[in-house]
Amino acid sequence: MKKRFTAIMLSAILTMSAFALPVCAGSLLSDAEEAAALLPAGITVFAAKSLNSVMEELIKEYNKIHPEITITGSYDSSGTLMVQIEEGAECDVFFSAARKQMDELESKELIVPETRADIVNNQVCLVTFRGSGTAVTGIENLGEAASLALADGSVPVGKYTREALVKAGIIEGTDDNSKITAGEISEALGGILINECANVGAVTAAVAEGSNEVGTVYYSDAYGFLDQLEIIEKIPYELTGDVIYPAAQVINPEADEAESAAAADFVIFLKSDEAKAVFEKYCFDTNVA
Repeated sequence: MKKRFTAIMLSAILTMSAFALPVCAGSLLSDAEEAAALLPAGITVFAAKSLNSVMEELIKEYNKIHPEITITGSYDSSGTLMVQIEEGAECDVFFSAARKQMDELESKELIVPETRADIVNNQVCLVTFRGSGTAVTGIENLGEAASLALADGSVPVGKYTREALVKAGIIEGTDDNSKITAGEISEALGGILINECANVGAVTAAVAEGSNEVGTVYYSDAYGFLDQLEIIEKIPYELTGDVIYPAAQVINPEADEAESAAAADFVIFLKSDEAKAVFEKYCFDTNVA
């Protein structure tokens, strides 16, 4: 317990110092250019599966500024990563595809709250594979498809899809729409075959390869698959709500001073102009103010 308390205090002190540096610098340099000098260190970043490609490029951009920092990315559904952190997996930064998972970690005092920031917005899209000839024109006639690839409700894109189906009047809502089952959705859509997937990457692959006629993914997931996928509809935010991706430093009792400083600095970098340019290239919306 003493070790954990010490780690928490150390993270807080380092984070406050890292966030104060750009203000003290008093220059017109970008956030990334104002980054503090860091000691060599290695950190692990847990990020939502939908961030896989953009994160790998962001890591390369960050290493142009800080080649002394080694960053290892680990990608899966936000729900799966959250559970791993709760169970003690060694992690320094968490980048979630929804606020829900970050809220839970914050409630359990597993992140450094001062570092938490909303980084980007995304949009849920209904997609099909090129040449499918689907009769589906949007979420309102989704039941005309033979099959639907759908992420599990614990996965943010699966939760957002369920929210959209409820608000569109296609299925009756519950106290927690994320718990609406694939069977209930199938019944509401007239018996459509549903392939429930573990993460958004699996949904994207299932549709791109033609295993399922349609599926719901993030707009950013279409990046790199435009030769295989067609976007049928960008589902309005009025149905899904904003698709906010927050990031924060994770309290890692095993991290030393250099690693904690690097983790805090990487979260700062994710808000920089350099990072925004990369996010926009991958079809993320950086206007989250």
